[in-house]
Amino acid sequence: MRTVVISGASSGIGQATAARFAAAGDRVFNLDVAPPQDPAPARPVTWLKADTADWTAVDRAVRQVHEDSGRLDVVIANAGISVRHGVLDIKEADARRITDVNLLGVLGLWQSAARLMAASGEGVLLATASVNGRRGYPYYADYNATKAGIIALTQTFALELSPAVRTACVSPGGVLTPMQLAEYTDEMLADTNARIPAGRHADPEEIAAAFFYLASAEAGFITGQELVVDGGETAGATTSVHGTAVPAHH
Repeated sequence: MRTVVISGASSGIGQATAARFAAAGDRVFNLDVAPPQDPAPARPVTWLKADTADWTAVDRAVRQVHEDSGRLDVVIANAGISVRHGVLDIKEADARRITDVNLLGVLGLWQSAARLMAASGEGVLLATASVNGRRGYPYYADYNATKAGIIALTQTFALELSPAVRTACVSPGGVLTPMQLAEYTDEMLADTNARIPAGRHADPEEIAAAFFYLASAEAGFITGQELVVDGGETAGATTSVHGTAVPAHH
C-alpha cells in the first residue's frame, strides 16, 4: 500500500485522482483549503487543510503524513486556480495569487516531499501542468506562465534527483470540471468541442488515469517528461487562435 499526497483534491481532477489511487488500495491524503465536495467517497481519503501557497503549512502536512505512514511514495501537486482576464487588465493581486498557488505551490510541495524521498532513496513527484504552458491562450497570460514553469520544474527536479526520485507532469487540454463549466457559456462549450479532434472535453477520471500510470512501476523509466492528454487539441494550431479557450481547471 502506497502513501499518496495530492494537493487540491477536494474537487475536479484532484478529487478524481484521489479516488483512483484510493480505489487501488493506496492511502491517500488531500491537501486543500476546502473540504471535499464529495464527503463520502467509496474509499476514504484523508483531508488535511492546507494552503499550498503556504510553504510552512505544506511542509508540516507532508512531514505529518510521512510520520504517520512511515513512508511517502507519490506526491501530486495538482492545486491550481485561474482568472479570465486580458493582459491589459491583470491585477497584481490576482497574478501573485495565481503564481503562488500554481507554480510556487508546486515547488514548495515538491521540495518538502523530495527531501524525504531522497533520504529514503525512492519516490515519484507528479504535477498538473496544462497545454496552456506550451502555446499561447488568450485571457490567461499569468496562468499560462505558471504552467510553463511547472514543465521546467519537472525537468529540473529530474536532473537533480534521478535516479532516486522520478518526476513527470500531466498537461490536460479541456476537462469538464465544475470550475471549468462555470466559465463556459453553452456556445463556448460547443465551439471548443468542435475544435478538439476527439470532439469533446476529457472527463476528470481520464486525467486521473494518466497520473495513476505515471506513478506505476510500468512507468519506471519515465522521468522529467510531460504527458499531454488533450484529445488532439494541440496537434494543430486551431484552439490557441481563439479567445474562447479556457484552462483545464483542477
